[in-house]
Amino acid sequence: MTVKLLNHRTEGPASAPPLLLGPSLGTSYALWDAVAPELSVGHRVVRWDLPGHGGSAADLIGPGATVGDLAALVLDLADALGIDRFAYAGVSLGGAVGLHLAVHHPDRLNLLAVVCSSAHFGGSAAWEERAERVRREGLEWLVESADARWFTPGFTVPRLVQDHREADPEAYAACCDALAAFDLRDRLGAIVVPTLLVAGREDPATPPGHLREIADAVPGSTLVELPGASHLAPAQCPRAVLAALRTQLDGPPARGMAVRREVLGDAHVDRAQARQTPFTARFQDFISRYAWGEIWTDPTLSRRERSMITLTALVAHGHYDELAMHVRAALRNGLTPEEIGAVLLQTAVYCGVPAANSAFAAAQRVLAELAEEEGEEGMDEGPEG
Repeated sequence: MTVKLLNHRTEGPASAPPLLLGPSLGTSYALWDAVAPELSVGHRVVRWDLPGHGGSAADLIGPGATVGDLAALVLDLADALGIDRFAYAGVSLGGAVGLHLAVHHPDRLNLLAVVCSSAHFGGSAAWEERAERVRREGLEWLVESADARWFTPGFTVPRLVQDHREADPEAYAACCDALAAFDLRDRLGAIVVPTLLVAGREDPATPPGHLREIADAVPGSTLVELPGASHLAPAQCPRAVLAALRTQLDGPPARGMAVRREVLGDAHVDRAQARQTPFTARFQDFISRYAWGEIWTDPTLSRRERSMITLTALVAHGHYDELAMHVRAALRNGLTPEEIGAVLLQTAVYCGVPAANSAFAAAQRVLAELAEEEGEEGMDEGPEG
């Protein structure tokens, strides 16, 4: 028997860690348009549509549906894509699906991000009334207030408003049924997956207090409140949401400047910072974050090994001024002068004798300078006694 799946879009390398993104009621996976492409650089991103929204069939759910039913559809999708464990982020109803998965299927999640959502949605009455009216009158009366419910004044995303207008009324009403019945407040303490809560300070639908309630109950969770963000934060404040998700997914930014100082020395880094201008500031930031914060902090290779590779690359490209700096760095990273000489001798074979000759000259100057510096320090100290 063929299982009918939620409509979805997959981005990123198939071999990358999977990340599923859930939408809010009334929208499609377009809610993540400004965030998903960036996340797909390092993740296999799968965005999905609610039943009757975007490209998903309306008959995937019916009257009396629950958030558990929606979560089951998400798991069906993951299974069909060959995804066992995954990170998950969802907005509003999509966030409720994530909470349900974390409580009832913790073995499937390795990370959860709940964005502008809640462990309950204000009781059943309002949602039951909305469902009844949508079944009777359709969605146009709700579309008229979409911007006010979703965004701060003056902001809109026409594509999402159109998604709201084109949603299937019966499926929309069934999603309202799910929200009416949803309440996981007494189960939040059982969530063990690393959890991020993102609140919009200007969100009228799920105010920050709803996310604080979850953060207070979920052990070890992290709460981020976004100033100026309303209910659909990934559409209105994508850079802030992206930053929060990246930190949760990949860990906090590596200590690039600290590593740069450890390898190159305080004197060199201080000189580089003293010479920094508004024109070069972004480049200096790039070097600290990327070269030192991501590459040099990768534990796959030791710093000794990285120094040997760096010396070879600098010789190959004739960067002898920078080579001198990295000879000093190599000594800090544990290489002996003999080992540095062996590396430079290797470059004579693969980079050419003239290149190696210049490299030996640069390294010899550095070693002589260091010997002189050590001698001056010894004279300053005076005799023991």
